[in-house]
Amino acid sequence: MLEKLEALEAKYQDITEKLADPELMADQSNYQKLAKSHAELEPIIALFRAYKKANGELQDTKALAEEEKDPEMQEMMQLEIAALEEEIPELENRLRVQLLPKDPNDDKNVILEIRAGTGGEEASLFAGDLLKMYTRYAEKQGWRIEVMDANYTDLGGIKEIILMVEGKGAYSRLKFESGVHRVQRVPETESSGRIHTSAATVAVLPEAEEVEVDIAANDIRIDVFCASGPGGQCVNTTQSAVRITHIPTGIVVSCQDEKSQHKNKDKAMRVLRARIMEQMQAEQANAQASDRRSMVGSGDRSERIRTYNFPQGRVTDHRIGLTLHKLEWVLQGDLDELIDALITSDQAERLKNAE
Repeated sequence: MLEKLEALEAKYQDITEKLADPELMADQSNYQKLAKSHAELEPIIALFRAYKKANGELQDTKALAEEEKDPEMQEMMQLEIAALEEEIPELENRLRVQLLPKDPNDDKNVILEIRAGTGGEEASLFAGDLLKMYTRYAEKQGWRIEVMDANYTDLGGIKEIILMVEGKGAYSRLKFESGVHRVQRVPETESSGRIHTSAATVAVLPEAEEVEVDIAANDIRIDVFCASGPGGQCVNTTQSAVRITHIPTGIVVSCQDEKSQHKNKDKAMRVLRARIMEQMQAEQANAQASDRRSMVGSGDRSERIRTYNFPQGRVTDHRIGLTLHKLEWVLQGDLDELIDALITSDQAERLKNAE
């Protein structure tokens, strides 16, 4: 580990020197690449330098303590040694986490899909609650949200909605949200006060670039139709809605949110690329490690991951056994505690597998 960190520090120092060269500014493309590499290395180098500094201070303090005769000074030094011996393993563990292979999709934008599951209209209303939760969380993160396609119920619930979430770290923060979300509450339409259980499904896909997923023109079939709104009534008289079928995989994507057929086609192609890439990566992952599942689950949409219990005001993530008695705050988009716990759990599992 130390050899790898020393090599990274040398690389960081080399980039720092190059960025200080005024002649490099003339080549903006190269300058921006180096600046990006510098920014990516900076956190781990700062951590490595803190680790080296703590180790140096520990050795120096131990050497001084051996020669110190004054009891009071000796006591102070022993306290400092104890503090450093506690700090160094923590820094070392954080360095190991930093050295874990980075998910290549972490910096990508996200295609976020929410669909009502079992539970009828109550499931559709819960899907609407999840939409508000993720929308508020995205706003807090400074991300941009764009509706790609939506299908609402007559009572204002959501049958299905597809969003594009754009912003730094969107996939890294949202990727563990894929799966079945279950709600337990008394529906407004329930006169007897019985608690009902219903569910909604969330899928989080990294946006795929055209260079990553090459879709041949003869592999897709494009159908256009008239967009419809709640109740099925026609909301415009032009054929602006688009349905794209990827013939080799059978994946079908529809988009009718825009009034322009061209814009709907562009949106549908972005969703299609993301779904194809997800399928390709899932097949590759299954082939490479069919018997390994991470501690936070596979991210499969058929897997129940979380329960939102309204009578008890709690949220439970079943993958890591975490329960928070702050349901109202979570539904207002206060997701960081849940997401941070999932990321920490994933890192711990990957560290264990790397040993």
